[in-house]
Amino acid sequence: MTTTTATGTTGATGTTPTTKTRNEAPERSAPAPVPVLWLALLATPVAAAANAPVLILPDMAASLGVSTSTAAWLVAAFAWAMAVSVPLLAGLLRRRGLAPVLRLSGALLLGGTLLVAVSPWLPATLLGRAAQAAGGAGLVAAAMSLAGSARRMGVISAGFGMLGASGPLLGAQLSHTVSWRLALSVSLVSLLAVPAVSRYATAQAATTATTATATATAATATATPQIGRFDAPGAALLTVLATTLVLLPHAPAVAAGSAALAAVLLTLHVRRRPDGFVPAALVRSPLFLGSALLALALSTSYFTLLFAVPRLLSDRAGWDVTTAGTGQLVALLTGSALSWLLAAASARMGRRAVRTVLVAIGTLAAVLAVFASWGPLLLVATLGGVFGATGANAVLSVQAASSVPGPQRPTAIGLFALCYQLGGAFGPAIATALVPG
Repeated sequence: MTTTTATGTTGATGTTPTTKTRNEAPERSAPAPVPVLWLALLATPVAAAANAPVLILPDMAASLGVSTSTAAWLVAAFAWAMAVSVPLLAGLLRRRGLAPVLRLSGALLLGGTLLVAVSPWLPATLLGRAAQAAGGAGLVAAAMSLAGSARRMGVISAGFGMLGASGPLLGAQLSHTVSWRLALSVSLVSLLAVPAVSRYATAQAATTATTATATATAATATATPQIGRFDAPGAALLTVLATTLVLLPHAPAVAAGSAALAAVLLTLHVRRRPDGFVPAALVRSPLFLGSALLALALSTSYFTLLFAVPRLLSDRAGWDVTTAGTGQLVALLTGSALSWLLAAASARMGRRAVRTVLVAIGTLAAVLAVFASWGPLLLVATLGGVFGATGANAVLSVQAASSVPGPQRPTAIGLFALCYQLGGAFGPAIATALVPG
């Protein structure tokens, strides 16, 4: 983390000793970045938790005494809470700093998991799943804000893809050997990383308390709280808009009208309060809007393929469930790992080249899913879909954050993540409509 604080008076030979000492002090006192593996551990287990119920919904339904379709609300509740909570807790990160977000997120995750572990009723279990998702969302927002580069974001994003791909199989194994309640508790692993990241937050806060230049740097890294009146109406309107968008596939007519109204009200509010919960500079930034919308498109395509390709493998290629599931798992793991290579090379490639690769791969994946009938080509479509989505999450999130001043970057990351999460709500519904089971 480097700061350049003074242009100072320089002589013919360079910077004076006094200026040099003043410039170097913050660098010596600045804490080292959090190791990226701690950030990956903090953020990625929630991906496995999100997908853990996919193969065990009948077991969950029987235990709770409800139908399988009713138990599916446990998946919907998790997706809704995840989508809504990421921008909300990113806003808290912007306003209060890293440590409070880690404490609140850890408490929500632990409390929600305990409720899921003991509740015999669906409503209480739904509440527990929502709390788990909210806690995981806060940890994701913290990890993404601390990543700082596309290369480090690539590690986190690839971990998301890998654990998300492994989630259904992991959930099934834990359910069959122990309990479905344990399968829904895998995101607790994230708490192992909280102490290490908290120590970083403490060191960062100590640095910012002693050096004004370090304070400015830490604000960019999201550890410094932002002072100002909380924009409750802006947060409420964004929550309503996100909720209606998540419900759009389930109740299109009502949700579409409600979403349009919420969007109009939020737009008017942003004009009245340009420095509020949704900063005007953010929604007016072509770089942010382009990054977020492309991520939404690639995420929607990926989640559509995730649910559609297994059915296509059965219908077109005649593969059985076990073969299709194994093939898709290999494709998902491979695509997630390859996305890190794109993230690592993105700084050398340039913004336009990276976006060209993402759009090309995403388009190819969709075309293969539409026309291919050979099994391996359908798996290539899955690989391309997860590569595009995880690569976009890694690279475009950094671009989106760079479109605004440092203090607004947590908000930019939160709203970007909201767009990505909406793909998880839209994709399964599109797959069901296009490829009925």
